[in-house]
Amino acid sequence: MKKLIKKYKTKSVSIIIFTLALSLWSCEDFIEVDTPNYLIGNDVLYTDAKTVEAAMLSIYAKLRDNTLLTGDAQGLSTLLGQYADEFDYYSPYGLPEEQFNKNALLASNTSVAQIWDGSYNQIYAANAILEGVKVPYFSQEEIAQFSGESLFIRGLVHFYLVTLYGDVPYIKTTNYLLNQEAHRDKVVDVYQYIIEDLETARTLLPPNESSGERVRPDQKTAAALLARVYLYSQNWEKAAAMASLVIENTSWETNPENVFLKESPSIIWQLQPEFDGRNTLEAGNFIFETAPPPTRALTPSLVNAFEQGDLRKEHWIGTVTDGTQSWYYPFKYKHQAGEPTNAEYSIILRLAEQYLIRAEARVHMGDLSAAQSDINLIRTRAGLAPTNANGNEELQNAIMQERRVELFSEHGHRFFDLKRTGSIDNVLGNIKPGWNGDDILFPIPQKDLLLNPNLQPQNPGY
Repeated sequence: MKKLIKKYKTKSVSIIIFTLALSLWSCEDFIEVDTPNYLIGNDVLYTDAKTVEAAMLSIYAKLRDNTLLTGDAQGLSTLLGQYADEFDYYSPYGLPEEQFNKNALLASNTSVAQIWDGSYNQIYAANAILEGVKVPYFSQEEIAQFSGESLFIRGLVHFYLVTLYGDVPYIKTTNYLLNQEAHRDKVVDVYQYIIEDLETARTLLPPNESSGERVRPDQKTAAALLARVYLYSQNWEKAAAMASLVIENTSWETNPENVFLKESPSIIWQLQPEFDGRNTLEAGNFIFETAPPPTRALTPSLVNAFEQGDLRKEHWIGTVTDGTQSWYYPFKYKHQAGEPTNAEYSIILRLAEQYLIRAEARVHMGDLSAAQSDINLIRTRAGLAPTNANGNEELQNAIMQERRVELFSEHGHRFFDLKRTGSIDNVLGNIKPGWNGDDILFPIPQKDLLLNPNLQPQNPGY
């Protein structure tokens, strides 16, 4: 059996075999069964909605605990915070994030490979569901729900892959013969595939998530991610339109102290903790109580970027001092395990980003007064006066400033903003000795280049 699995395993993108969940999912947990034989088709594996439901929720669990969006030390919030200018590194133990802090990644870096492998694992899982939910076992409503969620996940994960690695394979099948020879698609094509998947997902998903906890994607979730993708693609009109759609259907949280509570009305999509009674991995990862910091702390440049009187600094940054010197950490998530139960979930998409997306798009469209209004909504909640920025360049700079202090330590926004605006070399080159222009992309994992020569050439600088 092991030989068969190895033989039929997808090599080109290091896809690991997808595991199916056996039991009905609950708020507490679910149980995974043994790896299925690759020779069994999805039409046999997927014959009831309960199994697919558990498989779908397994994808969200892995995003929360292991891949890309996890709040632990291997997630993008930590690694890209180190890679850019949000975190300083303090540990003497040579942890994986040290290479990110020093911008000294190698093609053999295990964290880089883990991001690649884990991402394509989730894409494989989404494709397996897309291929497996068919009549007569599923109703049209079930097919639409599961297909919409799977397309959303496929678009989401490819979005992070293309922003991190540049040209990447866009995988749309579980066919190992095709995947083991996959070529890298151009960035522009990957973005188009992402948009197609998300637009289709938006037509299939329900208007509103049924549980009320916003832990499953719905039409608004797909629109929110589309707004970001259109922004990154510089399609200003569609970015503004998608952001407006989300804004018109989501309530604004006026108190900065409540923004990251799970009941906040401005949350669009969040990931539920693994067990009932737990809170987020972010809180356990970021909060520290001893000085100097055991692993990481916010950089002085980030802490000093907040204007005097900014309530976000008061409510979203924690301080530890040894009596002489102070260090700071993200305090957006305040509740660790054992504290008020189920107070916070890990937020992936929230409304403030949509206002900032629309503001940026409006500036590029020439609607400067409307852009100011969007900026000022963010500033008013932070206890700040309306922006003094006028004109195109001043408003663009004001938006980047608001994004920096609003979205810090959230899934790499700072790194992606510096990169997409072309300011990354100027900003990081002046403060990080290890930075060079090739660092805007991660290396393709060396083992994958060896397994599949079609992934060549390696990204520049590696």
